[in-house]
Amino acid sequence: MRLCQGEVTVLKVGTGNGEETLGAIQKADRAATISEVAALAGVSPGTASKALNGRGALRPETRQRVQAAAEQLGFVANAAARSLQAGRTYTVGMITTDSIGRFSIPLLIGAEDALGAGQVSVFLCDARDDPIREQYYLRTLLGRQVDGIIVTGRRTQARPPIGAAVPVPVVYAFISSADPRDCSVVPDEADGARRAVEHLLAVGRRRIAHVTGPEHHHSATIRADATLKSIATAGLEPAAPVLFGEWSEAWGRQAAGILLSTGAEVDAVFCGSDQIARGLAETFQEAGRSIPGDVALVGFDNWDIMVDGCRPALTSIDMDLEGIGRTAAELLLAAINGNPAHGRHALPGRLIPRASTAVTSKNL
Repeated sequence: MRLCQGEVTVLKVGTGNGEETLGAIQKADRAATISEVAALAGVSPGTASKALNGRGALRPETRQRVQAAAEQLGFVANAAARSLQAGRTYTVGMITTDSIGRFSIPLLIGAEDALGAGQVSVFLCDARDDPIREQYYLRTLLGRQVDGIIVTGRRTQARPPIGAAVPVPVVYAFISSADPRDCSVVPDEADGARRAVEHLLAVGRRRIAHVTGPEHHHSATIRADATLKSIATAGLEPAAPVLFGEWSEAWGRQAAGILLSTGAEVDAVFCGSDQIARGLAETFQEAGRSIPGDVALVGFDNWDIMVDGCRPALTSIDMDLEGIGRTAAELLLAAINGNPAHGRHALPGRLIPRASTAVTSKNL
C-alpha cells in the first residue's frame, strides 16, 4: 500500500495477508522464475501465472499450492513485464474524505484482501473534504496510469461523481454516486435497523424507543424510518417520538434525560450509533435503571472502542466495512477486465449480540 497525504508518501509492500518487508520477499540471491514456481507446484507455467495473478477458474487448492511455492522460492512478479503484456499497471487508487480512518481503514483492509491475490498495489489519498485536493489526487492517480479508482468517505449519502468521463473504472464504496450508472457499494442501513428491532422483539421487549443523529443526516433518517416501520409491522407503537440529535455520547446522555423526564415507559432503546448508546447507558444507570434488566440497548456501527467500553458491553449492528471494501475491489477488478456492474449494491450487515440485551438473573 502506498499512502499519499500531501507531500508525505509512505511506502509499504501490500499482500493479501498483510505486509512484508522488501528483505523478506527477496530471499534468494537471484530472482526465481515463474517456471521454477510452476515446477515446484507441479503445474504448468501458464497455470502458475494465472494463480499468482488471481485470474482463471482454478481450484482453490491449486492456487494455494502455487502461492506456497512462490513464497518458498521468494518469487516476485515482474510488474513491468506484466504491464507491457496486459496493458495494465497493476495499481489502483483510493480517494477518501475520511481523514481519521474510522471507515476508510476497514474498507482499505477489505479491498487489499481482494486485490492482493492479483498483486495489485493501492494508492490511498486523503482529500480531507476539499474538492480542490480531491481533483488534484484524481489527476495525480490518472497521471500514474492506475487501472481503476475506489472513492470512499465517512458518510453514506450520495455524492456527485468524482469526474466526468474518467478514463478508468470507478467504484464508490460506503458512499454512493448520485449517478445511477456508476457502481456503488453501500451498507444496507435499513436492513440493519430492522435487525436491531427484531432482536429487541425477540428478547421480549415491546416498548422500544429510537435515539439517533441529526435529522438532516442521510443515515439518521434511513435508520429512523426503518425502525418505525419495523415497530409498526410488529403491531406496536414506538415508546416515544424519535429523538434526533448528534452522533455523540453527550447527546446520548441528554436523550436519556429526556426519556426519563417525560416518564416514557421504555423497555428498550435502539440507538443510531454506538456513541449515542454509550452515553445513554451511563445516564440510565445513574438514574437507577439497569441495563438490560430495565432497558435493553442496541447500538449501530459495532465500533470496538465504544462497544467494549460500554458497561455492559453493547449489542450493535456491524455494517461489515471490510466486506464492503472487498466487494468494491472485486467489482473494480471485474470492471477493469471488461465486466462492469452498474448501479447501487446494498450489502446487509449483521447484529452482534452482547450483554446489553442479554437478560440474566444477575441483571434482573
